Amino acid sequence: MTKKTPHDSDVTFIQALAELLRENDLTELQVKRDYGENDSLNVRVSRHQPQQVVAQVAAAPAAAPAAAAAPAAAASAPAPAADADPASLPGAVTSPMVGTIYLAPEPGAANFVKVGDAVSEGDTLLIIEAMKTMNHIPAPKSGTVKRLLIEDGAPVEFGAPLMVIE
Repeated sequence: MTKKTPHDSDVTFIQALAELLRENDLTELQVKRDYGENDSLNVRVSRHQPQQVVAQVAAAPAAAPAAAAAPAAAASAPAPAADADPASLPGAVTSPMVGTIYLAPEPGAANFVKVGDAVSEGDTLLIIEAMKTMNHIPAPKSGTVKRLLIEDGAPVEFGAPLMVIE
């Protein structure tokens, strides 16, 4: 988008897409809205965990809409791999966003969870900082933490495996 001010209807449009995602039990929607020459809005809304919706918005000139999504798809988060693909394990908890992982509520404090801990659905597992916002990531189900696949302070990509809960 070449203008410095957003279109007033963009927030309403994105909220409507998120609602459409929930109502139709979809996992992902991608829409491009053209406002005119060199003025467009690209929106991708996806859901990977119950009751969590993540919206990625890229406002760009019409000539380069695909360029904004390419860097995020090319990078991957560093994670120790004892098995071939930890994300394919049953009970794998994946990242709902891009950001920095924090295993404790503040520096020097005890971690939210460690291997062997029993967790209940909705318990905070860790924090992902994204755009200076601390996002508490809840347990998608009850169980026992079997593996931690990330380190404190490490960057994480969307969909990267974080831990395994069985």
